[in-house]
Amino acid sequence: MKSALLEIWLLPRNLAIAFMHAYRRVVSPLYGEVCRYYPSCSRYALEAYQQRGFVVGVVLTTWRLLRCNPFSSGGIDDVKPGLRRYLVISSRGFVRPTQRKA
Repeated sequence: MKSALLEIWLLPRNLAIAFMHAYRRVVSPLYGEVCRYYPSCSRYALEAYQQRGFVVGVVLTTWRLLRCNPFSSGGIDDVKPGLRRYLVISSRGFVRPTQRKA
């Protein structure tokens, strides 16, 4: 029961991750390498959702997009880790609860 509730809690985060995967596959190649920062803004957003959750990911992504402008010097800007121990990132990039042995 607790695992099912956790899956529901993670649903907005995983939907945002799915959206970012689709964006990176379809839209990002059309722009090419134009981002001033490393990793790119779309990769930063993906990592923010994976590591920090939906709400904090939206805030971090919005702040990053506001900073990505012609007057910015850019540079390396990684997401600060915040993944909790009871969550893991699957091979496809989605966040899942860890499987605990009873």
